[in-house]
Amino acid sequence: MIITRRTFVKAAAASGAALVLPAAAPGAPPAPAMRAVPSSGEMLPAVGLGTWITFNVGDDPVLRDECAEVMAAFFAAGGRMIDSSPMYGSSQPVIGYGLEKFGRPEALFSAEKVWTSSADGPAQIEQSRRFWGVPRFDLVQVHNLVAWETHLETLFAMKADGRIRYVGITTSEGRRHDLFEQIMRAHPLDFVQLTYNVVDREAEQRLLPLAAERGMGVIVNRPFRQGALTRQLQGETLPDWAAGISAATWAQFILKFIVSHPAVTVAIPATTRVDHVRENLLAATGPLPDAAMRERMAVYVRDL
Repeated sequence: MIITRRTFVKAAAASGAALVLPAAAPGAPPAPAMRAVPSSGEMLPAVGLGTWITFNVGDDPVLRDECAEVMAAFFAAGGRMIDSSPMYGSSQPVIGYGLEKFGRPEALFSAEKVWTSSADGPAQIEQSRRFWGVPRFDLVQVHNLVAWETHLETLFAMKADGRIRYVGITTSEGRRHDLFEQIMRAHPLDFVQLTYNVVDREAEQRLLPLAAERGMGVIVNRPFRQGALTRQLQGETLPDWAAGISAATWAQFILKFIVSHPAVTVAIPATTRVDHVRENLLAATGPLPDAAMRERMAVYVRDL
């Protein structure tokens, strides 16, 4: 059944838009929890893969192969969304290399961005598509609201023509939330991307409730503050009660806090390591915190 935007919003209000926890096949790793894209009902795993910095490895053959191995492990663990941008150096051709090396899985959900202040948006998007080697992008987002009026016009036209499937906007580190909110209220976006984690909670005040109200998917960037948060917590003791939500590491603790928010569709941690990408996907399995537990988690980290 296709879930309409209106149906999803009503359901989210009534039930908290609970994650769907699929059953894993016997002997297989647990499958990550799934979220519905509000505008279509399409199901996405709640943890994706970011590529900022980590995939900017140039032409180094060893590092390219390491990135490809991360991608292979990501798909093997049930991942779908990979997010990139023209801003991310060589990340786009490195993604393309990995997809070519291991085949282009049908499960791939390609999330790209347009990032240019000129009218060259269509050309930039086409170049990005060639780097990835995909027939079309699932989602294209206006990166950090650069030339957002021009680019949104382009993206909505591309969506109408079937050249992309979804349209979105992004921000990070709490920047320009006032303008971000205005655009969310004025345009029928499919996705918004923003920073949110156990210490960066500004989005809870207006943007996350507005996304739920407007039927927009939420992609969460910088879940670990580009690694600074996990490094800060590395020497601290994980609380005993974290076992009740199957959080065995600080990374899983943080990701479970994020993806359990009813307005969040997917978090996109970046990594260069196969073991970390598997650890991240496991954060979307098992029990997840309710509202009371989420507040307990935030207070615990705040008081460390």
